[in-house]
Amino acid sequence: MSNQTSHPLIETLYRDHYAWLRSWLSRRLACRHTAGDLSQDVFVRLLGRGDSAQIQDPRAYLARVAHGLVIDRHRRQRVEAACLEALASSPEAVMISPEEQLIMIDSLTRIDALLDQLKPRARQIFLMSRLEGMSYDEISAQLNVSRSTVQKDLALALRHCYQVLMGGL
Repeated sequence: MSNQTSHPLIETLYRDHYAWLRSWLSRRLACRHTAGDLSQDVFVRLLGRGDSAQIQDPRAYLARVAHGLVIDRHRRQRVEAACLEALASSPEAVMISPEEQLIMIDSLTRIDALLDQLKPRARQIFLMSRLEGMSYDEISAQLNVSRSTVQKDLALALRHCYQVLMGGL
């Protein structure tokens, strides 16, 4: 990091803990290069936050941020693999540009993260309703819950999606 930056605390964190963080990530990811990339991403994320002056335990904080980035990375890899597999097996032989693939994978990753925040039953009801086109009664019968439970869980899921999307995903 440059000495000209206006984030002296982050400079200190970087200088004092970067090597430790990279080593910590290397042990978890079994790849030095990815660990290095994610280590840099941790500090980039810190630059975007305004609460870095309140860090009590720097290594625990850095590990928590890094852990979140590792989860995001795994989620993206899972979504990307599923997306590319679906495109490859498409009977229409869909041809989309690399840029369109990137936009689609980014969007699907964001949607996956949004849905992952829901309780499992609400997520399942949302997917059954919106992706599979099932009616409330069909979902109710399949999950062995009341129709009103389906309606309530779907309303919660929709409200959550709306709040996240309106607040900026």
